[in-house]
Amino acid sequence: MATRLSIDGADAVLRPPEDGLPHLRHDRAAHLTLEPGSVACADGTIVALDVDDGAALRFDASGCTVVPGLVDCHTHLPFAGWRAREYEMKVTGVPYEEIARSGGGIAASARALAEATDEAVLTQSRDLAGEMLRWGTTTFETKSGYGLSRDGELRALRLADALRERVPQPQVASTALLAHAVPAGETAASWMDAVADLVPEVAAHTPAEALDLYVESIAFDNDALARMGELARAHGLALRAHVEQFACHRSVPVALEAGARSVDHLACLHPDDVAPLAAAECAAVLLPGAEHLGAEAVAPGRALADAGAICVLASDANPGTSPIVSLPLIVGLAVRRYGWTAREAFLAVTLNAAWVLGRSAVVGSIEVGKRADLVVLDVPLDHVAYRFGHHPVLAVVAGGELAWVREDARARVRGA
Repeated sequence: MATRLSIDGADAVLRPPEDGLPHLRHDRAAHLTLEPGSVACADGTIVALDVDDGAALRFDASGCTVVPGLVDCHTHLPFAGWRAREYEMKVTGVPYEEIARSGGGIAASARALAEATDEAVLTQSRDLAGEMLRWGTTTFETKSGYGLSRDGELRALRLADALRERVPQPQVASTALLAHAVPAGETAASWMDAVADLVPEVAAHTPAEALDLYVESIAFDNDALARMGELARAHGLALRAHVEQFACHRSVPVALEAGARSVDHLACLHPDDVAPLAAAECAAVLLPGAEHLGAEAVAPGRALADAGAICVLASDANPGTSPIVSLPLIVGLAVRRYGWTAREAFLAVTLNAAWVLGRSAVVGSIEVGKRADLVVLDVPLDHVAYRFGHHPVLAVVAGGELAWVREDARARVRGA
């Protein structure tokens, strides 16, 4: 591929109000700019916000919108198999908690992972990552959590590391979700003891950058959250937490005290916890795909945005509660469910999502010096949510290369 690429003459380029921001609180989302422009890339980096007349490869972006490469900071790749039967049970009235307690849910995915070969897991996850790229995702997170044993969790982290070499995305983050469900034969307390013994090995010998856990009546409690925070701090890892999905456990104050980088789900967030979360250096990661498909409560996205939280959206891509890999679809759900603007929704899948993964100095916004991850849309920004379900991505630039071009856009490429 050519080392110089020019994206020429876009009707609008989505840019931050100033360069160098680690994140942008949502009460400032309206300050994102959408102005006509071009983007020049060389050797994988954005080198100018202008046409590069000497570029060997050019893309005609007239009539298009250019946005940063999308960042999916909460997925459960790699996993094995699907759980379509559970979805049918849920839509016909069986609560998720009942499905989980009867051997479905996370336990079902753990069995599928244990029974699948490494090659089968990596092939399925590679194909899903390719689909994510075609929807504009250029950076994403992986999680363990379906291992449900010491060796199983280490295998999941090893598979996540191997997946990096098979996907088109230039960067893949790794999270150790070591307390996802209570393994058979364990109690929550005994498994947290096992997790404490496992974390030093995870920190020293895997690419995991964060620890994660699930606080819920069918999983772990706030004491486990506080303990996971101590483990993360002791081993130099970020702390993330699945909280307030099906019921309010007042986990957010505990997570903030523990120094969490993000709290994810928040469908049942207590009103008194909105202001403290909004004031903190902790992201509110909302997962409208899981809310919609699980008929969950609606997270207070509008209240969090108005309060100035670091708001983030993610797919929660997993075989059970959110088998979705399209961030444009997630944007559409968020705009409708939370009453967000298009700028608010795109901020939540670009710069702020990159900050959750500790990568906002490198990706997440269109700035000179950042990695050249770009998405060319065939519609104005606000049409992505408005034309719900439309595939808006014409082309994806990943690491300065045209990683994918939609068939009807190939005539826009010059020099290939």
